[in-house]
Amino acid sequence: MKANTLDNKQRQKYGTLTGVVGICCNLFLFIVKLAAGLISSSISIIADAFNNLSDMGSSLVTMFGFRLAAKPADPDHPYGHGRYEYISAFIVSGLIFMMGMELLKSSFDKILNPTELNLDYLAVAILAISVIVKLWMYFYNKKVGKRINSSAILATAQDCINDVFTTTAILVSVIVMMFTRINIDAYVGLVMSVYIIWSGFKTAKETINPLLGEPIDEETAKTLEKEIMSFDGFLGVHDLLAHNYGPGRCFASVHVEVPADTDIVKCHEQIDLCEKMVLERTGILLTIHMDPVETDNEILTNVRQMVAEKIKTIHPALTIHDFRMTPKSDERTNLIFDVVLPVELANDKKKVRREIEQIAKEIDPTYCTVITFDFDYTSKN
Repeated sequence: MKANTLDNKQRQKYGTLTGVVGICCNLFLFIVKLAAGLISSSISIIADAFNNLSDMGSSLVTMFGFRLAAKPADPDHPYGHGRYEYISAFIVSGLIFMMGMELLKSSFDKILNPTELNLDYLAVAILAISVIVKLWMYFYNKKVGKRINSSAILATAQDCINDVFTTTAILVSVIVMMFTRINIDAYVGLVMSVYIIWSGFKTAKETINPLLGEPIDEETAKTLEKEIMSFDGFLGVHDLLAHNYGPGRCFASVHVEVPADTDIVKCHEQIDLCEKMVLERTGILLTIHMDPVETDNEILTNVRQMVAEKIKTIHPALTIHDFRMTPKSDERTNLIFDVVLPVELANDKKKVRREIEQIAKEIDPTYCTVITFDFDYTSKN
């Protein structure tokens, strides 16, 4: 989940432009490849032609997805319609998979019932042109997809590079047939189909993650922390949560530590300024929760530091926050704090709790821990 500062109209223009380019290029390739495939009786060339036809359909789906995603929020969808873009990307991945399955079936039929090919240099020229066109489309879609952080256009780019590989393989089989008379057309189609099916699964996985809910990426999390900590009086941040309702529609919340004796009115003004600055610079609608922290209690500061250091022996990614000390008697002092668990320790809370309790007892036998476990919802890739 990355920040995006482009507005919906800009994204729609990019989506429409890439869609029109894709429709025109794929229609041209479909016509010339189909003609070459029918003349040569090559199943792989004909299959590649219909692959371009399905790519044209993918471009239409992408355009339609961007149009729907640009719709403003309404009473039934207060967060907008941005996830339509992810849905269109998922549909494109489904079309890739279906094309692979059809090619797999056709290739098996051709292996069982081989036919004579009638190949010439025209077929070679058409396939070579196709590779060049698809390679250009790949770089074009990849550049635009990264520019606007669009999973739909990046899925289209992946489909284009698939076509480069598959058409190159067909070109090789055609050249082999022309010079050796060895017909490997159906076998090349079989290998192509497996690759296309695999890429369809891979693309589907990448496009469905935003729909299921993926973590905010580490780079964006660091950017947010840097922007927040640039304000005077903010001591630390934790509990960053983010929800993605489509590109440019990210909502986030975070806890910010401030001195317990801070001026509440001034702190509120700082928080408002910070939220506005983050929205302007990253496009993320941020809500900040204020956590008061004692800064003039030397005993608490020392104990908090010791606990924070010693729990690293359990796991280096463990962190603590909201640390408080509440004396109950001469024989008991409660240490109340939150512990952020990494994903790999999610099922080991009881074990981690026991080990932290032991650490507290080693510092002082009168210390008793009251622990609340949190999870890190940011990506560490």
